[in-house]
Amino acid sequence: MLRYVVKRVGLAVLTVFIITAITFFTMNAIPGGPFSKEKAPSEAVKAVLEARFNLDKSVPEQYVLYLGNILEGDFGVSIKTGRDIALTITESFSISARLGGMAVVVALTVGLVMGSLAALTRNKLPDRLIIFFSTLSTAVPSFVLATLLLLVFSIQLGWIQVWSAESTNYILPVIALSLYPMAYITRLTKSSMLDALGQDYIRTAKAKGVAQWKIIFKHALRNALIPIITYVGPMTAYILTGSLVVESVFTIGGLGSKFVSGITNRDYPMIMATTIFLATLMVIANLISDLVYKLVDPRISFD
Repeated sequence: MLRYVVKRVGLAVLTVFIITAITFFTMNAIPGGPFSKEKAPSEAVKAVLEARFNLDKSVPEQYVLYLGNILEGDFGVSIKTGRDIALTITESFSISARLGGMAVVVALTVGLVMGSLAALTRNKLPDRLIIFFSTLSTAVPSFVLATLLLLVFSIQLGWIQVWSAESTNYILPVIALSLYPMAYITRLTKSSMLDALGQDYIRTAKAKGVAQWKIIFKHALRNALIPIITYVGPMTAYILTGSLVVESVFTIGGLGSKFVSGITNRDYPMIMATTIFLATLMVIANLISDLVYKLVDPRISFD
């Protein structure tokens, strides 16, 4: 197992390095720059600013300098605000992590329950209703759902207050983020449960008179969790990165809004830091989901 973990960590580091290189060179290949605006500073001021952020050097030189700073733990300062980026990410991610964590819990809990219910009531009314709403949910993008929720429940009905410093209400953002993964988990749970319930060991347990609830939760559901765990890693990364637009819709000051504003302002250090941070989260989430396989099913080998 140790060999497997070391191998996966090495691949994770390589993946983050490749993402960093692609992002850096693509970002610098786009015409213009952070100081190329309608109210651009004078040439003298612009030259000083470019020297301050190493933008007066060639792109390969900038990349080498940036990698050196990253290895020392220095993400630089924001071109837009002048604040330390590491501090900004720490403060912003606490909000995004809270929002994403609640969305993951809601998606897993509701998805598992609804999927199991659909499998146990196959071809009956509850099953048809669950599959209808899960199919509908997968067809609606999160930013569209976020806008509709905000328009209906906050503006038209006034039931839920718009996000503010005084009113940090997570209900609508969590719904907008969790609905798609919840629908996917529902369908995945149903198909996995149906496959598990058709296995020989389930028929054997029924023949021995094992209680129905024990068959479902101890035997069928445990084996049905394998493909769901496969999805949990990418789902967590999807929710954390998918919160970029949702946070902008609800004006939540999380990491997603910082990433979007960084792109809008051509804030190169902020774009690079948030990209590296989110890419690292993604590979860590996938690594953890792989390791959890072994806990759920000891028969799985890491070789």
